[in-house]
Amino acid sequence: MGVEVRKAVREDMSAVLDIYNHAVLNTMATADIEPQSLETRIAWFDERTAAGFPVLVAVQSGNIVGWSSFGKFHSRPGYRFTVENSVYVAPNSRRIGVGTALLQPLIPLAEEMQMHSIVALVDASNAASISLHSRCGFHEAGRLQQAVFKFNRWNDVLLLQRML
Repeated sequence: MGVEVRKAVREDMSAVLDIYNHAVLNTMATADIEPQSLETRIAWFDERTAAGFPVLVAVQSGNIVGWSSFGKFHSRPGYRFTVENSVYVAPNSRRIGVGTALLQPLIPLAEEMQMHSIVALVDASNAASISLHSRCGFHEAGRLQQAVFKFNRWNDVLLLQRML
């Protein structure tokens, strides 16, 4: 596969944005329905890294083919030891292990930050993401029925969780 995972830098945000916006427009991987701007993605990166949260990129043959991160699950203080992860892979790099390469390193990073659990909100029809999270030790913790309206239909969301 030849994928290197490293910490992202601001200069990576254009490629990260391209991967994210493709998911926005073509998949249920995100509940966003409008593409983001580069300025918005750079602000997201700056905010996330200033808070001490990781942003990782997967590089293959010199190209960014995916990214992952985690951040606050919820703003209320009682949730401060739970983080929510995100993993996005470019369309032409799916199903070759990039997602696993991006999700696995988030687990020890969350442990180093003394988090207690990691959660993921995953579209219930996204078998690839459910399988990825399962391989990395996540279990279904709940189902939100018809929680997302996108592409003119209601979609269920699974709450997946890994205890640390």
